[in-house]
Amino acid sequence: MEHGPGFVVSVNLSSRQLSNPDLVEHVRSALDDTGADAAGLCFEITENVLMDDAEATMGAITALKRLGVGLSIDDFGTGYSSLGYLKRFPVGAVKVDRSFIDGLGSDPEDSAIVAAVIGLGHALGLTVIAEGVETDRQLAELAVLGCDAAQGYLFARPGPGADVAARIDRSGLAPLVSRTD
Repeated sequence: MEHGPGFVVSVNLSSRQLSNPDLVEHVRSALDDTGADAAGLCFEITENVLMDDAEATMGAITALKRLGVGLSIDDFGTGYSSLGYLKRFPVGAVKVDRSFIDGLGSDPEDSAIVAAVIGLGHALGLTVIAEGVETDRQLAELAVLGCDAAQGYLFARPGPGADVAARIDRSGLAPLVSRTD
């Protein structure tokens, strides 16, 4: 996933936030007030949150998608694991849960699961992001498997917003690092 000179800010949405009828208007207003590009914002929604109230969720994420923000399924494979909503919900990415990334290169079952998720995601035209990448070995395995992007402690530790912004300004790091970088 290449982001050009900018980067994407990912925000987790809770079930409560997603069910707020004013969510889309709040997002629209924040984008207008800040002048931020909607393409630079991605909402991450866990499988469980997607399925809490599928009908209401569909309306909210469809409206968010119309604003131009990105949508991804977080912690893929750890919740209800219904493949039907990959087709049903207008998401652009799936994030492979760190529990599967941990054993890459050493646990054949983890490698098989990650390969399957990457293959499925690509077959559906989705970007696949690995979360929780901590070692060069994991990153190398993800590159071999064709993963689109990775995030984790290998690249940077979490920190206060001001510290993260300064780090990005100094180094050009983006929160998601493309495998082609």
